[in-house]
Amino acid sequence: MIPRYSPRDVAELFSDVHRFDTMLEVEILAAEGLAQRGTIPAADAAALRARRPVVDDAFVADVDERELTTNHDTAAFVDVVQSRIGMPEGAWIHYGLTSSDVGDTALCYTLTRAMDIVIREATALRDALTRRAVESIDWPITGRTHGMHAEPTTYGAKFALFALQVDRDIERATNARAAIAVGKLSGAVGTYSNIDPEVEEFVCAALGLSPVPSTQVIARDRHAEVLYACAALGTSMEQFALEVRLLARSEVGEAQEPFAPGQKGSSAMPHKRNPILSERLCGLARVLRGYLLSGLEDVALWHERDISHSSVERVVLPDALQITVYMLRKATGLADGLVLMPERALENLTHGSLGLVFSQSVLLALVESGLSRDDSYRIVQAAARTAIEQKRNFRDVVQEDDAVTLDQATFTRAFDIERMVAHRRRFLDALTWRS
Repeated sequence: MIPRYSPRDVAELFSDVHRFDTMLEVEILAAEGLAQRGTIPAADAAALRARRPVVDDAFVADVDERELTTNHDTAAFVDVVQSRIGMPEGAWIHYGLTSSDVGDTALCYTLTRAMDIVIREATALRDALTRRAVESIDWPITGRTHGMHAEPTTYGAKFALFALQVDRDIERATNARAAIAVGKLSGAVGTYSNIDPEVEEFVCAALGLSPVPSTQVIARDRHAEVLYACAALGTSMEQFALEVRLLARSEVGEAQEPFAPGQKGSSAMPHKRNPILSERLCGLARVLRGYLLSGLEDVALWHERDISHSSVERVVLPDALQITVYMLRKATGLADGLVLMPERALENLTHGSLGLVFSQSVLLALVESGLSRDDSYRIVQAAARTAIEQKRNFRDVVQEDDAVTLDQATFTRAFDIERMVAHRRRFLDALTWRS
């Protein structure tokens, strides 16, 4: 992942230093588990722990150098570890294990930690959206369907719906975290032919993982579930960001991205205040969905394993987790700092729409007065067309129509914004996590 979209804490989890350090911990824990079973001398396992090499850039460089000969990264890793620890104790490193025992268990441990960050940051986004929902629940804004003026809603209702969607994403991410918090040390085809299942249980317990049945590799639907959780979060953030982009258009002007002192909106046009962060979030969401497709392609492997998934995962898993956390932090800042324009929104609702947002209310009032629905519809439709063509307020046009015989109280009620959003606090009631 390019540094621009790489949060340091997540990038470090997927660094070679962390990968080899986690693999080394799996190796030493396995030796300790074997010692508990009496398979290897306890003193030798203690020596492995005591002489555990430091995994740093020099260690990684040595593994890379050794891989030029072995053409196998795990074998190169084992050779370097054994040489650093020394013999005869070093011979117990990788005893009874296959590469995937170590690599898969280490990867799942890393993904579990990464998902903890995702869940924490997603919760922060949900809570930011919740705060904005509470703040703006009473601020009316034009609801739009098909991009066209529909009926009044409120800013707060929009924020609440986004918060609810992210909360569902948190549940998906939590489930994905549980699915990936697993490990295996069961040998070449998963039959424990050279290692006891108790060793697997010991290692997994030490790492906070659950042992699972497997072939040579842990089933890749688990990894695909992680990528789905990331893609789902990305799509939810895209939906929020797309709404910001639409509301920020010059002819709408109902929201603006935060704009820092000294910031420039355009290199050429000083007046511009472009929704660049929202556009970035929309773009990165597309990348996450592409990674999901790659993850799904990795599920079907030949027999007990092949390595067609390996090269894919080295790219898509680190990138997806880094992008997801990057997006979550940016989206939270966007939610917290988004500048709302309630006065402009009210102006667009009452005058910019020519009052057409009340057409259904008038339709229903005419039906209640005794007209057929079709007759009522035709009256309202004709009035709406006249309002548009003559650029007149819909209310005035309706009021002049001799076919409309509504009393003043009914007529006023049909154009009452407060009546139309009277149940807006039901959106807040759905936010069950808010204090």
